[in-house]
Amino acid sequence: MIVALVLAVAGQAQASDNLVLIPDPPLLLALIVLFALMVPPVNQLVFKPIFRVLDEREERIDGTRARAAQLERETDDVLTRYESQVASVRAEAEQDRRSLLEVARGDAAGETGSARAEAEREIDRARQEVATALESARASLRGQSQELARQAAASVLGRPL
Repeated sequence: MIVALVLAVAGQAQASDNLVLIPDPPLLLALIVLFALMVPPVNQLVFKPIFRVLDEREERIDGTRARAAQLERETDDVLTRYESQVASVRAEAEQDRRSLLEVARGDAAGETGSARAEAEREIDRARQEVATALESARASLRGQSQELARQAAASVLGRPL
């Protein structure tokens, strides 16, 4: 119906060399009326769906951005917790390492002390053995020296003593 009205109002197009600056008033009025009649259906059928789609797209973009920001915050929180736990575990491991090192040093000192005491006992026993052997050797040499002295004296004197 609207198309028939447009075809009825519009005249036959003619090519001419004359440029018309002032439009035909009935034609201009018909075009304005036609435009006014076309605005509500075009608005209903074209613009409202386009604007609705654009609004929904904007809402989805905003929602996605909000979700991305939320995920970034959650990621930062998780990363902060992770770094905190890693630092805590490292500190605990360092403390355990230090305590084990102290225990090992104490054990080494105890082992060294007991080995030193054992070595000193061995040295004392060896000294006693050497002293005993020296006394025995001295006593043996005294007896032998007296015998040799008699033999030397008997040999020098030429007679037995």
